[in-house]
Amino acid sequence: MDTRTRLATLLDSLRDKGHRLTPQRVAIIRTLVEHDGHPTVEQLHQAILPDFPTTSLATVYKTIAMLKEDGEVLELGFGELGSRYDGKHPEPHPHLICTRCGAIADYSLQGLDELVARMAAETGFAVASHRFDMFGLCPACRATAPKPNTVAQSDADHATGQLPG
Repeated sequence: MDTRTRLATLLDSLRDKGHRLTPQRVAIIRTLVEHDGHPTVEQLHQAILPDFPTTSLATVYKTIAMLKEDGEVLELGFGELGSRYDGKHPEPHPHLICTRCGAIADYSLQGLDELVARMAAETGFAVASHRFDMFGLCPACRATAPKPNTVAQSDADHATGQLPG
């Protein structure tokens, strides 16, 4: 679903559920749905401040809480590092997370629902939700990652009897 369709569908759903759609709330939702990544509440707040300078951070938190309650946003909690939000794809799906820059990429995995159902059946769990995150370096961070010192690595390999690669 493209961004424009997602936004229209989401706003219609919220109206149908009786939620008030103030200009600030619509701006928060639009920013969430149009965001290229998985923003924090603070990033959403900063993004709407130029157009709505009196909007409080609490308003953004309340809007996100409403969206979560309605199943219209997926929260990715990272403990002390806070939460990030996915307004484009609120259903559980895999994420690839860069351990250096924090970038989060969505990934569509065919058969994930079947795997979850099979795991539930085999274990007897009643799965209410699931999360599948993979951690590593994104392409940009990999491109700027320092290359191992080949001489030092070669010496270490020789000392341990290990072959490189």
